[in-house]
Amino acid sequence: MREVENYMKKVYATLILLLTIISLVGCGYSSSYKATGFVHSNHGSEADMSFGSFDGRMVFKLKSSGEGDITYKAKLESGSAKVYYDYFGTKEELFAIGDGEGVDSHGGYVEKGYVYIIVETEGKCTNGEFWFCIE
Repeated sequence: MREVENYMKKVYATLILLLTIISLVGCGYSSSYKATGFVHSNHGSEADMSFGSFDGRMVFKLKSSGEGDITYKAKLESGSAKVYYDYFGTKEELFAIGDGEGVDSHGGYVEKGYVYIIVETEGKCTNGEFWFCIE
């Protein structure tokens, strides 16, 4: 009888450990923002957002089918933002943009798998557009 109790304790301990690991691994980035005139999409290897005003963080999850770069375009009328990408657990800056600026470039080498694109504003931004694609 004692052997069965010990066995059950081990089984429960193992299940609790597995659930803890799964919950920790499942933690990722989350979007949190205040916005007006906000439209966004996120499909496969492409994502975009446009807004009248935006303050906060927007996270996109893109799928890369192989080796490549992230192609991006962005413009802001006012405010400033930094854009990061995370491929394989390392968050790195992709580009920064400020008042009246526009960018049209590529970078951020990725391989097959999922890539997070994180747009974080530094206060309120107005009349902005962001577009991302993994080629």
